Amino acid sequence: MQIRSLAAAATVGATILLAQGAAEAAELKVLSAIALQPVLGDLGPKFERATGHTLVITFAPLGGIVKLVQAGDSGDVVVIPQSGIERLAKDGKVVSGTETVLASAGSGVAVRKGAPRPDISTPEALKRTLLAAKSISYSDPAGGGASGIHFAKVLDRLGIASEMKSRTIFPKSGFPGDPVANGEAEIGVGTLQGLIAIAGIEIVGPLPGDLQDTLVFVAAIMASAKQTEAGKAFIDFMRTPESAKAIRAKGMEPATP
Repeated sequence: MQIRSLAAAATVGATILLAQGAAEAAELKVLSAIALQPVLGDLGPKFERATGHTLVITFAPLGGIVKLVQAGDSGDVVVIPQSGIERLAKDGKVVSGTETVLASAGSGVAVRKGAPRPDISTPEALKRTLLAAKSISYSDPAGGGASGIHFAKVLDRLGIASEMKSRTIFPKSGFPGDPVANGEAEIGVGTLQGLIAIAGIEIVGPLPGDLQDTLVFVAAIMASAKQTEAGKAFIDFMRTPESAKAIRAKGMEPATP
């Protein structure tokens, strides 16, 4: 789990939120899926600059965020895959009606920069590539990360889960691209935005066909929120045209502004 305070350090073209920012500045606590760290690392400072609010963001896998909230951890906004939001809504942990789609993303395959690009064009081709690899990296499903849980199911579906166990290196950072970049793993599989953020690797392409799983990331105001208005401003900011451009540049598909 990582907790970061994002200092205001960038400008933003959108002025839609300046009136909201004119109000008393707030410290806004956000619980976010770690898959969104590259996006919020870019947009967080821009939001702070535009509004005067300060973000304190806790990054963790989906399962970790859900556990934190259910254990009573307080915050103002939660941003996680839709399945997690639905679970929290049933438990009364988010404010009904505030659920807002921000972006979606699929999973992809990456190799170290300059390495041969393997064939992943079909499920059978991906299976052959994985069996030929000396090592692979993906998020540990035990940590609750949605992409890792999905890829574990992919290995089961391909019938090679047992063969890949001894070749799997779970990233300590939570980003499957890191072991690929430093030479520990030959192939990495993870969310496209998480792979794009890692220097020293190249994305081969998305998981093929129906092996792909598109994650929809949703934000909601938490029932424990103390900064509701600032939270709404943050969610609105994440759906501006300027934010949409940044989200797309990170490998995700933004919601319609």
